[in-house]
Amino acid sequence: MKNEVQLIAYVDRLGGGNLTDLQALLAGPLEGLFGCVHALPFFYPIDGADTGFDPIDHLAVDQRLGDWDDIRRLARECDVAADLIVNHVSAQSAQFADVLEKGDDSQFASMFLTMEKVFPNGLSEDDLNRIYRPRPSSPFVTLSLGDGSSRAFWATFTEQQIDLDVGDPNAIAYIKSILEKLAANGVSLVRLDAIGYAIKTPGTSCFMTPETYDFIDVVTGWAHEVGLEVLAEIHTHYEQQIEAAKHVDYVYDFALPPLVLHSIFEADAQALKDWFAISPRNVLTVLDTHDGIGVMDVGPDRMDPTTKGLIAPEFIDSMVEKIHTNSGGVSRRASRHDVGNLDLYQVNCTFYDALAGDDRAYLLARLIQFFAPGIPQVYYVGLFASHNSEALLDATGAGRDVNRHYYTRREIDERLAMPVVQSLLAMIRFRNRHPAFDGDFSVLYSAPHTLHIRRQNGAHWAEARVDLRTRRYKVTCSDADGTNPLALQMST
Repeated sequence: MKNEVQLIAYVDRLGGGNLTDLQALLAGPLEGLFGCVHALPFFYPIDGADTGFDPIDHLAVDQRLGDWDDIRRLARECDVAADLIVNHVSAQSAQFADVLEKGDDSQFASMFLTMEKVFPNGLSEDDLNRIYRPRPSSPFVTLSLGDGSSRAFWATFTEQQIDLDVGDPNAIAYIKSILEKLAANGVSLVRLDAIGYAIKTPGTSCFMTPETYDFIDVVTGWAHEVGLEVLAEIHTHYEQQIEAAKHVDYVYDFALPPLVLHSIFEADAQALKDWFAISPRNVLTVLDTHDGIGVMDVGPDRMDPTTKGLIAPEFIDSMVEKIHTNSGGVSRRASRHDVGNLDLYQVNCTFYDALAGDDRAYLLARLIQFFAPGIPQVYYVGLFASHNSEALLDATGAGRDVNRHYYTRREIDERLAMPVVQSLLAMIRFRNRHPAFDGDFSVLYSAPHTLHIRRQNGAHWAEARVDLRTRRYKVTCSDADGTNPLALQMST
């Protein structure tokens, strides 16, 4: 995979709303900016219970976006990343519909995980309390089957998303078929969505257990067999994130967004410097995502609160309140359970509004991201330095939609002309082109309220000096020959 900035976007929410228009956008006003595009779930349907993360048919491109030929054409222009939804499928999938109709007579009866499979002797209250889940309600849904029986199926995320028994031969064949389909159509990177929940072991939290790591190894092996690189999507304690990085090609640096916000809000970079000293290097860095800002990725271990995080809990609480204040209270309204917030540990807000629409603070945050170890990934709403979409939140009642705006081509052109976005594009081009970013990362000594970071590749180097009190920064780098120093203007 190219060491260049990546774009992650919903295809239907960016410009014309299909894969052909996305390709035209990348060949037009966004030309040369992105080495990889992560097209968020484009499978049928894109508008289910969880915006594509609940596929009815994981092998079919939603016809409203295009077809597999369009994916292959896009892959000829840049690397393409796609999702493998490992943990579950839609309750409307053909396989599960067959189970509902025929019960144990269905050929897919063993493909889906039931309570009794994991707890054959019954589920105790202690067992239930141990299970880690992203929502406060039960992880099970009890459904009546056509043969007159009923089953309590695992439904970790919503009752419309039925968990797979990933050890079942039908489920294994299903997962392998998706990997083969992606690889055959030009996808180069597969993201293992929600894989931390895929293995349920009785007597445990059923999340990121030793058995989970074993399964990650297995799926990674299947992906490598068909030529796919693997990215694991896991929100977890930082020590588990470090461990997960040993099992796949890439993990997300989900600690970075809250650490950057903490550094800016407190004018103190020490926690960020401490993280850089131990963080994995095979990461994709993010600030904003389609799921919001995962503030708890820097907190204590959710299964063992005595295990400390990267930031003390009181600072996390302060950070969340600051985000709510900066967003004018919109993020608070968008992060409640009554607007369908599926994850207890994320704040629904654009990163731009989390920083109160302060252009200098926003570009400072992006500068830190682009210098940090790993490959930067920019969410489409963040690319346009956008405010929260209250209109979409009001229209759908879905909290996450506050950060999932539908852009017309006219809106894209207008936002691309904004000075803050022009500065961001200049940063992206610099990050892509300067050879220093193919080398090592280091943090140089500086006062707590400052950050001095360096990338070095032989004679080529680049440095960023950040003052968190004044929110000013300076970038210097070697010239094309790696000899003379240059000072760059990268701010509005």
